[in-house]
Amino acid sequence: MTLEVVSLGCRLNLSESESMRGMLGAEDNLVVINSCAVTAEAVRQTRQAIRRARRQHPDARLLVTGCAAEIEREAIAAMPEVDGLIANAAKLDPRAWNASPRAGGDLRQIDALAELGELGDLAATGLGPPPARGHYTRAYVAVQNGCDHACTFCVIPQGRGVSRSLTVPQVLREVERHLETGAREVVLTGVDLTSWGHDLPGAPGLGALVAAILDQFPALPRLRLSSVDGVEIDPLLFDLIASEPRLMPHVHLSLQHGHDLILKRMKRRHSRADAMALVDSLRARRGDIAFGADLIAGFPTEDDAMHAENLSIIAEIGLVHCHVFPYSPRPGTPAARMPQVSVPVVRERAAQLRANAALMRRYWLESQIGQPLKVLAEQDGTGHAENFARVQLPPETAAGTIVTLTPTRVIEGLLA
Repeated sequence: MTLEVVSLGCRLNLSESESMRGMLGAEDNLVVINSCAVTAEAVRQTRQAIRRARRQHPDARLLVTGCAAEIEREAIAAMPEVDGLIANAAKLDPRAWNASPRAGGDLRQIDALAELGELGDLAATGLGPPPARGHYTRAYVAVQNGCDHACTFCVIPQGRGVSRSLTVPQVLREVERHLETGAREVVLTGVDLTSWGHDLPGAPGLGALVAAILDQFPALPRLRLSSVDGVEIDPLLFDLIASEPRLMPHVHLSLQHGHDLILKRMKRRHSRADAMALVDSLRARRGDIAFGADLIAGFPTEDDAMHAENLSIIAEIGLVHCHVFPYSPRPGTPAARMPQVSVPVVRERAAQLRANAALMRRYWLESQIGQPLKVLAEQDGTGHAENFARVQLPPETAAGTIVTLTPTRVIEGLLA
């Protein structure tokens, strides 16, 4: 075993993990856990991944980075399986990794590593290593990091800091490097993607960045956005989503809930009506667009009627890609001090949300039968259509090709 990078959580982590693979590719006998702390369950999965990695690689050097390594710092550092932590802000700086050789002593004494952030947040300056060369078709480009908002349930700003953006030239260089390694689709990611540019001179909107990428790379077949905050979609970005064929018709909303009072208690900046209006306006311009959303079940003070509103928004919007999170109190957040919903009720409500979402997705997939779909083939014998429907491909389909298929059935969540 030479190098293994285990990535948990968001697409931003996936992007950073790919960069770490390129940066650390020559390392011998190293395991990196790029952790997540968005929920208590995510932290549990991080700890589970650490223990599993140690069992599989008993003699490897095991280092942990990511949000759990910041937010749950003392608990993660105390795990006997862990040799050291790498500060989240320094994870793309080679000097941070060289600071922690296993032979250098007891790496559970990691106070000095907290200072590595002063080396510079390479994930938000564009100075990270080039992407690893490999046989992949979709590239994640982290254009933004951190968050300036204060949602009452969210602990991620503690792990990621304030919002920082790559400049347009930095993003263009990153996209170019991924295209040179064979990527056919680029996905723009960030902690709060639609806040991109707010910290740059002139405070450009994300639409300006998307337009620059499309203009600079006319041969790029597909550009996709990760999760977006609807209230931050600027007019240019709206127009591009609505009309640009190379910007994929797939919008994943940071929705969180379907009831206005809960949204207010979450300190979100949109209402249910705002979300509905955005979806209706985009769908009127681009009829093939697919919508997804993040939804939280069992937020503090949520009663049955509020939960019913959360359930109903799935069908009202027509959400076909849903990420459902059972609420769990996170350390230091205002929501953790609010009256809590019991854990069994939270789990039951999450199960109901997932069942509704699965039913809506099934209806949507069935509506795609008989429709020609342009599918980007991936390594595992499947691919994603422009609307992000997953499609089973003929065995001879080469990864990285874009093929047009007309599905005839749905099999276990796949069009075929």
